[in-house]
Amino acid sequence: MRYKMAICDDSQIDRQYVMNMVQKWASLNSHLVHIDSYSSAESFLFSYEQNKDYDILLLDIEMGAMDGVSMTKQLRKDNDTVQIIFITGYSDYIAEGYEVAALHYLMKPVKEDKLFMVLDRAIDKLAKNEKVLNIESGGEMLRIPIYQIRYVDVHGNYITIHYTSDSTFKMSLHELEKNLDERFYRAGRSVIINLAYINRVTRSEIKLKDGTIIALPRGAYEGINRAIINME
Repeated sequence: MRYKMAICDDSQIDRQYVMNMVQKWASLNSHLVHIDSYSSAESFLFSYEQNKDYDILLLDIEMGAMDGVSMTKQLRKDNDTVQIIFITGYSDYIAEGYEVAALHYLMKPVKEDKLFMVLDRAIDKLAKNEKVLNIESGGEMLRIPIYQIRYVDVHGNYITIHYTSDSTFKMSLHELEKNLDERFYRAGRSVIINLAYINRVTRSEIKLKDGTIIALPRGAYEGINRAIINME
C-alpha cells in the first residue's frame, strides 16, 4: 500500500529523526510512503489548502505562533479520516487531543517500537474507513461509509442511521448490527453507538462530539466504558 504522510515540527533534527524511523517502518512492512516535511503549522496549512490527500500526520504540539492542536482543529472541519499522531515533550495537552480525535500521543524522545505500533494502528484505521454499508431501499442502493455513522436508533420496525444525513429503513437493529464492526457498541435494546464519536459518558447519558445526547439504559455504564477502553 502507498500512504501519504506529513511530519510537522519546528525542530529540523526531530523532523529528520522521525522521518528516518517512518522510512524504516515502511521498508520493513513493504509499504510505499510519500513524506512531506514542514517546520510550522502555518506552512503545513498553506500546502494543505492545495492538496488534502494526507493519510497520516505526525505533529509536534509546541510550534511557534500556532500549536499542533489548533492546527488540527482547523483540519477536522472538513477531514475526519486523516490519522493524527501527536509527538510532544509535554503531557499537559493530552486531554485536548480528544477534541480532534487524535489517534495517539508519543512522548519525545520517540521510541522506535512505539512509533511502529502506532503507525500499524493508523493504517488499520484507514482500512476500516474504506468499509461501506450497502442498504437497498426504494429500489436503489444506498452506500454509507461506516466511519460516518454516529449512532443508530430504532422505533418500532424502523431504524434510523445518523451520519452526514439521517436515513430511515425498515430493518431490525440486530440485522444491521451484523454489518458493523468493533467501533460500535449496542447500548440496550434501542441504540447502537459509534464509540469514536463519544465525547462524555455519565451513568444516565452519552454525549457525542456533535452535542447529541443519548439516554444510557440502566446498567449499561460499565459496559460502554470497557468498550471505549478496549478500543483505544
